[in-house]
Amino acid sequence: MAIEDDVLVIGGGLAGATAALAAAEQDVRVRLVTYKQSTLRHASGLIDILGYTPEGEGPIVDPYETLEDLPEGHPYERVGSEAVREALAFFDEIAGDAYAGSHTDANALVPTHGGTVKPTARYPVSTADGLASDVRDTLLVGFETLTDFEAPLAAEHLAAAGAPFAARGVTVSFPGIVRDDAKVTRYAHLLDHDETVTTGDGETGAREALATTVREHLEGETRVGFPAILGDEHADEVRADLADALGVDVFEVPMGPPSLPGMRLEDLLYDALEDAGVRTASGVPVIGYETGGESGEEARIDHVVVDRHGAEIPYRADQYVLATGGLVGKGVRSERERVFEPIFECHVPHAEERYDWFVDDVFGAQPYARFGLPADRELRPLDANDEPEFSNLRAAGAVLGGYDFAAEKSGAGVSLATGYVAGTRAGEEGDK
Repeated sequence: MAIEDDVLVIGGGLAGATAALAAAEQDVRVRLVTYKQSTLRHASGLIDILGYTPEGEGPIVDPYETLEDLPEGHPYERVGSEAVREALAFFDEIAGDAYAGSHTDANALVPTHGGTVKPTARYPVSTADGLASDVRDTLLVGFETLTDFEAPLAAEHLAAAGAPFAARGVTVSFPGIVRDDAKVTRYAHLLDHDETVTTGDGETGAREALATTVREHLEGETRVGFPAILGDEHADEVRADLADALGVDVFEVPMGPPSLPGMRLEDLLYDALEDAGVRTASGVPVIGYETGGESGEEARIDHVVVDRHGAEIPYRADQYVLATGGLVGKGVRSERERVFEPIFECHVPHAEERYDWFVDDVFGAQPYARFGLPADRELRPLDANDEPEFSNLRAAGAVLGGYDFAAEKSGAGVSLATGYVAGTRAGEEGDK
């Protein structure tokens, strides 16, 4: 017997979670299945809409002013700027007070661990006191055992980028950690639970020990930036305690993977899925599908086949959303002779000659960066004749083509907007 739902979302990242939550708003039965662990834990946790134009111009101050000028086929052009606004408002409701930035249409400029500045629309509250538009002098603190964040170098890069404040960087030892292979979750756990650590002055709590270590390096700065490891379950409390002990504002600098802000965002979304009654299953790849319908009708997916611990289980729904990611997430794959979508074999436009998939200039506009599914304005994937592949399939997130999310700084925004639209449309259709 097939497992039955109104809407089945395939993929558990930001696009998939958003699609499932949007579909659930239509009061239908929604299920989300995902094979691999969400890529959210590798993301910065920042919610970007559009930081740069497709031509590389920017940073953009107001992304909405640029959305109307995007080329045909770009995911934002498919859904329209109003849907982008609605999707961001939908995210604001889900995130609550965990994220900041909803007071303005303008991008915020958030310093990153490399000393660059990223334009973004929403950002975790843990980064709010570190915005590059803030003129307060800043001390950046790195740790000897956390080599991904070179605080002195990051401070130099910020100065070279023209940041309107003085920044210094120092590298100190992290109380209680001596190994350089400790996971970021270990740092967070120490601070979350304020574990007892041994210092030169005896034993004390990890938070006080860290504040004592940093305090002697302050030279009048009124804010201190740490790598994003300041707690997980009790991150707000950890930050507040450090700020009180140091007498300055404390913020986190977004890091590369694995990313605690990304993990926090994943937890936030999956808590919302549970609250919305969305059934979720992880570690279950979709390995096939069957079509149904009468002869002459539009192709329609009847059910998919899921590998659940070696057993092939049919999952049937009225509507489907594909949110499996792009080349990085393996939602789009390439072989020597072709580029393809592996679950439904949807059309992926690409040059026949493999050497035309890229250009020699490593900083140039790479054709492969735009690989993905073309879609109509309902986000239904299109075949080579610009006809919908299936009448009840929509796509969302990085599996869509027509844009370069890394160059545009638009990845999270496209996932939100297309996930919201695909999920809403699927929920509306699944309710009929």
